[in-house]
Amino acid sequence: MVKPIDDTELIRQLDPGNMYNAIFDLPEQMDEAFKIASGWEVTADQFSEPGNIIVVGMGGSAIGGDLLRTLLSSQLLIPFHVCRHYHLPEYVDDESLVIVSSYSGNTEETLSAFEDALDRKAMIAGVTTGGMLEETAQLNQVPCLKIPPGLQPRAALGYSLVPVMVFLEKIGLIDGVADQLARTIKRLMVLREKYIESESSETNTAKMLAEMMHEKMPIIYGGPTLTDVVAMRWKGQVCENAKNMAFANQYAEFNHNELVGYNELIAGHKDHLMVVQLRDKDDHPKITRRMEIVASIIRKLGVDVVEVDSVGEYPLERMFSLIQLGDFVSYYLAILNGVDPTPVDAIETLKKELAG
Repeated sequence: MVKPIDDTELIRQLDPGNMYNAIFDLPEQMDEAFKIASGWEVTADQFSEPGNIIVVGMGGSAIGGDLLRTLLSSQLLIPFHVCRHYHLPEYVDDESLVIVSSYSGNTEETLSAFEDALDRKAMIAGVTTGGMLEETAQLNQVPCLKIPPGLQPRAALGYSLVPVMVFLEKIGLIDGVADQLARTIKRLMVLREKYIESESSETNTAKMLAEMMHEKMPIIYGGPTLTDVVAMRWKGQVCENAKNMAFANQYAEFNHNELVGYNELIAGHKDHLMVVQLRDKDDHPKITRRMEIVASIIRKLGVDVVEVDSVGEYPLERMFSLIQLGDFVSYYLAILNGVDPTPVDAIETLKKELAG
């Protein structure tokens, strides 16, 4: 008998919105985003010597900023902050660079922060598919890149990250974007062949991890650098795609508080928990040692711990190797849970209640 996770006909029935293709096509999306952003007519003169960078967004529209902040933490000489709020940090002024990102163009919190940036006369750029963000940008002569619509924001990661990378290069803050993206896209095209729906769960790593997570609450841990935001991405994808509660945290911070929760009291819940540790070759040696010790502590309590290593030579490659795997894992977990991975009814209900 064919397992549900290996039944391509069942998979298609559970996925009328075709989230599978959105996940599979991430490399092509990144390539398309690069081509679109390369035509963006912005110059360094328009955004001269910013004192700090703030990416404004929520959910899937903000994750690109988070990833970029992590990637550039050892390169940029100015602060880089991601704002998920109605208001900007108090230090934002006319020397601040504010990049407003909303896939729909109608995100309540983001539009409010955009107005705040206008009031403070900050240097502003926008990325959106349209909506009120595009309209407000046009009215205020703010450079705004229009990206293709039709996706869930969380499935538009290439469109939320790549344009910001290209923009920062165009205004002279970073370089080498084309080469980094080319290497990453090539890597993802190779890796995805291991996760395709026709690949048996006996050999498909994404399906195997999804089966381990099934009927459990995964807790995802990353390091303090390359994998910190990736762990949050895994958590978000498991929650939204699989409609499955998940949590995330990072080393070494959780070793000073959350770790204490792993004791004999948690043993009664061990069958409903699992831990995923995201690892990278450039993790600090002390972090690597912490991961080994913590895994041993948790396993002794009977809780499963899975180690997942990044793949690739360069940081962007390695980061996206983990993101791609996590996206596929969340998709196959949705299939095991018997749910459509696309809709997010709870979020839509909240938006309607707030609007009312």
